[in-house]
Amino acid sequence: MTNRANPATGKSWPILAATLFWLSIGSAAHSQPATPPTPAPTGEWLVANRAAKINIVDCGGRFWGVVSWELRPGGTDKNNPDPKLRNRPTLGMPILIDMAPTNPNKWEGNVYNSENGKIYSASITLSDPNTLRIQGCVLGFLCGGESWTRVETSDTVGRAPAQTPSKPAPGGRKTATPQPSPADNVCSRVVGAAGLPHERGLK
Repeated sequence: MTNRANPATGKSWPILAATLFWLSIGSAAHSQPATPPTPAPTGEWLVANRAAKINIVDCGGRFWGVVSWELRPGGTDKNNPDPKLRNRPTLGMPILIDMAPTNPNKWEGNVYNSENGKIYSASITLSDPNTLRIQGCVLGFLCGGESWTRVETSDTVGRAPAQTPSKPAPGGRKTATPQPSPADNVCSRVVGAAGLPHERGLK
């Protein structure tokens, strides 16, 4: 079979058809949706025994988690190896410490166990958008883990109080004083703590 040329263009039909075919493939490839970003572990999580909630925030690409709610309020860090820190409240205390991304959907750092006052090497992963898996090990062995459940956004227990306007200046109108977000509050307290000794790193 001979290839007939298009009188208008002088090109043979098979060549023209192949060109259109490859152009259509390229157009389809560009129209494909972008790969969704890896989900982040930020947010509030209810621990396995339901005794506390941990608020995880992003501090410059590293994740920190602090106690944001307790089933039994008024707890203290009584098992801390530093006697000076044993009376500090556990509410607001860092639990997940300087978790850095190491693989897609995996972050590694340390976890503080207030039940025995010890720090463990740890990693966190998202089993699904509403389940966080935390794995901790002592000196590379004696590993254990548990799963935390994401707190529903409608659950307001343990959340920061609403912003309140400041007192009006004499002869002036009421103005709201900008308040830092809960994440900013956490990061301002823990930033720079990575790598410090236990006594300083968890203050």
